[in-house]
Amino acid sequence: MLAIQIIAFIFCFSGLGAAIAATASNEWKVTSRASSVITATWVFQGLWMNCAGNALGAFHCRPHLTIFKVEGYIQACRGLMISAVCLGFFGAVFGLVGMKCTKVGGSDQTKAKIACLAGLMFILSGLCSMTSCSLYANRITSEFFDPSFVAQKYELGAALFIGWAGASLCIIGGIIFCFSIAENSNSARRGYAYNGATSVMSSRTKVHNSIPDKTPPKHFDKNAYV
Repeated sequence: MLAIQIIAFIFCFSGLGAAIAATASNEWKVTSRASSVITATWVFQGLWMNCAGNALGAFHCRPHLTIFKVEGYIQACRGLMISAVCLGFFGAVFGLVGMKCTKVGGSDQTKAKIACLAGLMFILSGLCSMTSCSLYANRITSEFFDPSFVAQKYELGAALFIGWAGASLCIIGGIIFCFSIAENSNSARRGYAYNGATSVMSSRTKVHNSIPDKTPPKHFDKNAYV
């Protein structure tokens, strides 16, 4: 059981790291090489900054000037990714408290509830991250395949794939956390039934041994020895 919880925590912690990396990355979308006139120049855009670079290795980044002029889907993706990171952080804290190898959290039942809460938080974190990346990718693909869109077209950046991978790890790790708690409760019930049967048998044995032998003694007369 402890090994399953450790594997689930590794999955969730890796997913949280991927979500943080995707949130801070500036490569959510990159300029399309097919529609770019100058192929030696690339433009990267993220949730917080716009960057431009060339083949010589020179890059220049500029943050978004104001939050009110940023497009709505970018603001939605910001909120979802921040929520994913916060949920993953609290899920990691609760996961450490709810694991059997730690000495905090109280009794086994309390630790099981805390671990289940951590699993739910990781699942919600993965769903928020996946929704954010999917929303951003949908906007890029819709503009790329729209023939009436004449502005600069972009392709999917590396941050989207990192976010999708991290979301998948968080969801898988959270599900493993919840299933490990369910298996733990089932094993506890089986142990209780076995102990009860043993106690009943032992009590019956004690009662049987405590009953005195009421068999009347046998009397032999003189003819028995002839």
